[in-house]
Amino acid sequence: MNERQLNNRGLMLGMVALGLIFGAGGMYIADQMAPSGLGGADRARVEQVVRDYVLANPELIPEAMQKLQDKQFSKVVQDNRAAITTPFGNAWIGNPKGDVTLVEYYDYNCTYCRAMLPTVERLVQDDPNVRVVFKELPVLAETSRAAARVALTAAAQGKFKPFHDALYAAGSVSAQTIAAAAAKAGIDPAKIDPRADNLIRDNLEMAGRLGMTGTPSWVVGDRVLSGALPYDALKKAIADARNP
Repeated sequence: MNERQLNNRGLMLGMVALGLIFGAGGMYIADQMAPSGLGGADRARVEQVVRDYVLANPELIPEAMQKLQDKQFSKVVQDNRAAITTPFGNAWIGNPKGDVTLVEYYDYNCTYCRAMLPTVERLVQDDPNVRVVFKELPVLAETSRAAARVALTAAAQGKFKPFHDALYAAGSVSAQTIAAAAAKAGIDPAKIDPRADNLIRDNLEMAGRLGMTGTPSWVVGDRVLSGALPYDALKKAIADARNP
């Protein structure tokens, strides 16, 4: 294996991903890719070239990790698509018959989720064939679960968006801000929908199966994405879902 071969981007990405994820095992597999195997000196040279290449091109690391994550979780999405993309009540915005559904798993105590509100609204305004479904993922605080239960109650009564926007606009989540947002949406926060706790449990379980480690997290097409993504990244993910 020579340096020209190592400069092949596809091969390099595979080796980087293997090395990052499987450590020595990944380099063993890389050894087997060489036509005649690698001796000790050649192995050390390959490892050094890979290391230098990664240091010079660190943007390859998240790309390789994303490819691995896509492969790992795409089957989970495919096997559970209806459960993932079906909203509870009216916890959705956009085109109800859109050709792509973007699912956001969020927490009301998540400042990044709050920061994504304008981006999500812009996506819906700019794309008449997208639907955004909101899934409660209360993981940050006890008030997150309290807020999620009221949000689900609002969704069951067709009042999700007024509550959602009002609570995020209120700032810090507390019993007082939850009650104020509920009043603004026209619901009684003391009368929680009896399905709320089971729905939250199901969301938490699905998030675990999808490898989600925080909020916001997203499902679009067969992909699971993480973090407060810029508009262009979400727009591209939607386009990719249309043309897999």
